[in-house]
Amino acid sequence: MAMIQYLTQIHLDFGASALLPQECLRLGMLRPLIISDAGVRAAGVLDQAMAGWLTPRPPVFDATPANPTEAAVREAVALCQREHCDGLVAIGGGSSMDLAKGVALAATHEGPLRRYATIEGGSGLISSNVLPMVAVPTTAGTGSEVARGAILIVDDGRKLGFHSWELMPKLALCDPALTLGLPPGLTAATGMDAIAHCMETFMSAAVNPPADGIALDGLRRGWAHILRATRDGQDREARWQMMSCSMQGAMAFQKGLGCVHSLSHSLGGLNPRLHHGTLNALFLPAVVRFNAAAPSMAAEDRLARMAHAMGLSGCGADGEAIAQAIRTLNAALGLPSGLAALGVGPELFERIIDGAMADHCHKSNPRLATRADYQTLLEQSL
Repeated sequence: MAMIQYLTQIHLDFGASALLPQECLRLGMLRPLIISDAGVRAAGVLDQAMAGWLTPRPPVFDATPANPTEAAVREAVALCQREHCDGLVAIGGGSSMDLAKGVALAATHEGPLRRYATIEGGSGLISSNVLPMVAVPTTAGTGSEVARGAILIVDDGRKLGFHSWELMPKLALCDPALTLGLPPGLTAATGMDAIAHCMETFMSAAVNPPADGIALDGLRRGWAHILRATRDGQDREARWQMMSCSMQGAMAFQKGLGCVHSLSHSLGGLNPRLHHGTLNALFLPAVVRFNAAAPSMAAEDRLARMAHAMGLSGCGADGEAIAQAIRTLNAALGLPSGLAALGVGPELFERIIDGAMADHCHKSNPRLATRADYQTLLEQSL
């Protein structure tokens, strides 16, 4: 039976971040801990997002790693407890928001994080006692501000997903103004993350018609505007559309993702320096081609519907045409041509496949991939 649920309150527009102080008060957060990272702070975006906050400002944890870890969660929890904070405000990209969700959980639940991981059957152990959270994204990519999940590297080195409606932010303030200064490379990588979310969730065989509609509309917006946003960071219309694409992709992916994310999560756990959005962009063409043979893709005419949203209707609607369009877009965005350009070679394939087979996204792909299938996907992504 399909489970369809949408809960988060969202403000989407230029200037939305100005609502932060009053919205925290409305939610009863009198002394929140701000979760961010050093890059957001150095770029002045943290000050921009908190411009409406009267002194004294709340305490800030800005040591979020690019791929958040359980160790970083512990550091932030310690600060949260020392400062007697009653909630969390994540200001940053997906890493800051995922770290904040880890803090919301770890500050109120006993034991190591792995106990609560989805793949370990721990989702049901996450109670409503988590700290409340407000999310203010500064990139247009992960959509974690409207998602119930977080991806964290736990102490044993695995990159695991944590999913519970209790982890969903109480409020998302999506202000495209905070993304105007995002560098081209990061705009491209995060933007392809959002597009991958829209495409992969639409391909999933799970039943969620509202998610399908949201994903297709998000794909249409993202595909039409990612080049504009990358080439001209001050293009306000393109920035607004990419923020919407990001938010919509995460609203939709409660339906489930698939092999793109299984592979990205696994490889990202092995090498945390690799950007998640870049990996998604590189894996997406091969996975689209692989998924094209799934019966559910034909039954719902999903290839043609994606091609239409991408403006490819006149170029054919088969998996190869869509895969080639993604590769062409990746090149135009200046993203790496394949895994080899990132220093990833066949010597890592067995370990990547081990992680992908165990990932929480593996079983929601429209075709259940075997080890041999993953080997082929990796070879095609080199």
